Amino acid sequence: MRGFASFILLVACWASNVLAQSVGFDQVLLYADSDRPLKASVWYPSQTQIPQERIAENAVFVGTDVVRLGTPSQGEFPVVILSHGYGGNWRNENWLVTRLVQDGYIVAALDHPGTTTFDHNPLAASQWWRRATDVSRLLDWLLEQSYLVKHIDDANITAIGHSLGGWTVMLLAGAEFDRNQLKQECEIYNNPRTCGLMTELGMDQPQIGEPANGLKDARIKRVVTLDLGLARSFSRQSLQALTTPTLILAAGVDIGDLPQEKESGFLAQFIPKQNRDYIVYPDAAHFSFMQLCKPNAIAMLEEEVPGDGIICRDGDWRSREKLHQAMYLDIIHFLQAS
Repeated sequence: MRGFASFILLVACWASNVLAQSVGFDQVLLYADSDRPLKASVWYPSQTQIPQERIAENAVFVGTDVVRLGTPSQGEFPVVILSHGYGGNWRNENWLVTRLVQDGYIVAALDHPGTTTFDHNPLAASQWWRRATDVSRLLDWLLEQSYLVKHIDDANITAIGHSLGGWTVMLLAGAEFDRNQLKQECEIYNNPRTCGLMTELGMDQPQIGEPANGLKDARIKRVVTLDLGLARSFSRQSLQALTTPTLILAAGVDIGDLPQEKESGFLAQFIPKQNRDYIVYPDAAHFSFMQLCKPNAIAMLEEEVPGDGIICRDGDWRSREKLHQAMYLDIIHFLQAS
């Protein structure tokens, strides 16, 4: 009897683990009748375990397994909204998404019009403020119209962003864009890969429709930045007044942008210490926060576009997989502690 009982317990634990690892997935086109439709992807804990399919995988990057249109698990779950970097897309942090869902989060991401892999529209790109409003509009849909409404803990919402996505979520946290300060900083630290984007992103001169006030979204309770850029465009005063808990994660390997101490470090310098955590991974590079790369990825990228192999290069100490493990532990600790 004891052996049979142990067997039943083992089966129950196995079934529970499989259920916990089931990731539901859906894609929707939001606001299709507006001037700025949003292609959104949503992941959520799913009761349905099969059939699984691999998404976000190609010849270069490793994807993850999901159940498309799975039945959402019972209960309410915290929400994470993801914002990709300049020229990126919803696939870039799929490794992070999968782990968050397995730990009981609903995650949503979108492709920002004008600054995504598949859309380099100059006008859309120059409307810098609309990246932040994209996230707020996605959150509007999740909380008011989506089929996940009853499964959302609307008091527990986080925004995470990589690179320009990190800059975007800082706007949502209450940081405010200061054009004059950015121009002054670019005279001191005139890096072409950061300051060179000023014109394209509409930061060099006032744009039609530019908001007069900040873009803080009070529904977002905390933010995480993954090696953000253009930090020096945020007014020091707005950073000093920031009350939204902020986790600042930075890459210590310099790939030719401004060193992290002049980007992530700028945030850490001015955000009050009681409202932020600041972690530097000395062996991580800017793209280490993105998907796992396949063994032949660097050669393939270099053959297609010389120099692009940097996307799959990390430091010399830990593999990207081990870096992801460390990053995830820091992120989930912050989400649960704050």
